[in-house]
Amino acid sequence: MTRPVPAPRLRATGRSLSRPAPRPQSRTANTPAPYDGRPPESRRTATATLRAARARGALRAAVSQGIHGLSRRTPEGRWSGLDTDITRAVAAAALGDPEAVDWRPVTAGDRLTALEEGHADLTTCNLTWTMGREATRRVLFAGVTCYDGEGFLVPARPGVVDPADLAGRRLAVHKGCTTTFNLEAWYGPRGLEVEPVPFDDPADALAAYADGDCAAYVLDRTALAGARSRLPRPRDHHILPVSISREPMAAAVHETDPHWFRLVRWVLQLLLAAEHEGPEAAARHAGPHGPAVGLDERWAGRVLSAVGTYADIYERNLGAASGLDVPRGLNHLWTSGGLHYPVPLH
Repeated sequence: MTRPVPAPRLRATGRSLSRPAPRPQSRTANTPAPYDGRPPESRRTATATLRAARARGALRAAVSQGIHGLSRRTPEGRWSGLDTDITRAVAAAALGDPEAVDWRPVTAGDRLTALEEGHADLTTCNLTWTMGREATRRVLFAGVTCYDGEGFLVPARPGVVDPADLAGRRLAVHKGCTTTFNLEAWYGPRGLEVEPVPFDDPADALAAYADGDCAAYVLDRTALAGARSRLPRPRDHHILPVSISREPMAAAVHETDPHWFRLVRWVLQLLLAAEHEGPEAAARHAGPHGPAVGLDERWAGRVLSAVGTYADIYERNLGAASGLDVPRGLNHLWTSGGLHYPVPLH
């Protein structure tokens, strides 16, 4: 038979009966301080990446070697595109100047290496967010910048209306991208084969297609729209209406600075939220949180003044105003049938 455990005896304190007061515990260096409702001091100042960027006066950004609509140097020497405007938004928030960017063009194979080896603070380079990349590389993806899918640029003539029509042909691809994997995943189960021909430079891949060395140019559909516009006779080429993969392009940072990751993530969320609730309301809601991520309270207003909302960025670089006229499709807000769903800023 189990004997009952007696309740603790109470002692008189002179005012009321109470349990014995616990002994005060001394805090060690590893004991967290009690939460006081304020952000940690390390975040109220600045992240290591942010401090370094401010010291050098520029944000180091890894971008493509030239993809029209995403990141490309214009003849005047200015970088333009959706990816570069995302970078400018981060620079406006972090450094107070959207043009305080050290642009670092890299090959597709070096997009993550630039982060891992400390040569870049941010990669916005038509980079697909995959589990394999985040699980095996020393990077974190801060958020999707553009939902896309693998497509095919082909001559606009009879005979090629579906990817299956390219079986047995040579296809121009970028080295270091997910394209080869996507081609194997699509053609293999159908008992078909193609020959991917990899290129480091997008210009070389496009040239191989334009010269007829390759039957098609395979890349994300938004990037193909820009490539098509650079051909001598764009109307002689078209993009097949089939996507063979999911390509959520995203901004990436090094994994060792979670506070920098947080800053970049909320810049992206601000752009989307500003489209949904309006720039003034979004800046009013997000601004007061600035000091908690190493910024001031005016950061959100600076970002939106510099680049506008996500809708503005898309229209300027990929929409009708850009000449590419890539339909927003999945890049609409969820209220218009898209996938972008901004996190509340309050």
